Amino acid sequence: MKIIFMGTPDFAVPCLEEIIRREHIVQAVITQPDRPKGRGKKLTPPPVKEKALQYDLPIYQPEKIKDSNFVDIIKAYAPDCIVVVAFGQILPKAILDIPVFGCINVHASLLPQYRGAAPINWAIINGEAVTGITTMYMDEGLDTGDMIIKKEINIHNMNAGELHDEMAKEGALLLGQTLELIDLGKAPREKQCHEKSSYAPLMDKGLGRINWSKPAHDIYNLIRGVNPWPTAHTTYSGEIFKIWSAVVVDKECNSEPGKIIEIDESGILVCTGNQLLKIQEVQFPNSKRMGIAEYLRGHTMNKNIVLGE
Repeated sequence: MKIIFMGTPDFAVPCLEEIIRREHIVQAVITQPDRPKGRGKKLTPPPVKEKALQYDLPIYQPEKIKDSNFVDIIKAYAPDCIVVVAFGQILPKAILDIPVFGCINVHASLLPQYRGAAPINWAIINGEAVTGITTMYMDEGLDTGDMIIKKEINIHNMNAGELHDEMAKEGALLLGQTLELIDLGKAPREKQCHEKSSYAPLMDKGLGRINWSKPAHDIYNLIRGVNPWPTAHTTYSGEIFKIWSAVVVDKECNSEPGKIIEIDESGILVCTGNQLLKIQEVQFPNSKRMGIAEYLRGHTMNKNIVLGE
């Protein structure tokens, strides 16, 4: 098939590679413009652009994809299919109507659950045991199109970064199967049950702030769900620090939520709204992330301090 690929971040790269591996014709790659990144604010290309350059593919980076001139460019390619993976802009009807086989999206949830921008993070934050990938025909709504095929993925104890990598790999495989079914004229089409839908909004830095009054498992899920960004954080004697990993200790705690109960090389034991939570990896300002044993070799922490105050 002749395919135009639209995608931007790391998550989309394996899908582009799978399309190429299956020897479809990638007519063009459309991605977001280069953006300033890092402390030096150096203009940096998105990961999909970097991969497209390796294959010497035509690249477009429109600020607004709905611009009529750009729509005409896509029409001129006359693609059989447009594949969209975490592109970052909403496609107008003028583009959705162009390809013969429609616009196909790879979404990182079991639709209709977790429509929106951050399904991987919110599935973990909300304590889901299972998530997955869905391929679908795009329509004008936000992740509301008819579903094609799905793949379930067990979350186990993965954090958002680990689950992202697993789902990127599985998403590429599912896309390959989807394109094969479309090419054979055997792709199923299942309408979503909108009454069962849920939304996964964009993440923001404030989301990582820990409320120690919540149950230990809720805090544990938050720490995993915001790793690697925006990262869970709290304060120790007024100093903000990040918490990269922790485990729930199956023991009730009746002390003040956030109070440090015990400190040793295995972790910092903190009281929550019900059970204890053991912090295992931290990062203080102007320092690298490190396990508690390493941190204690050069720093001291005191019991009975209440975190978050």
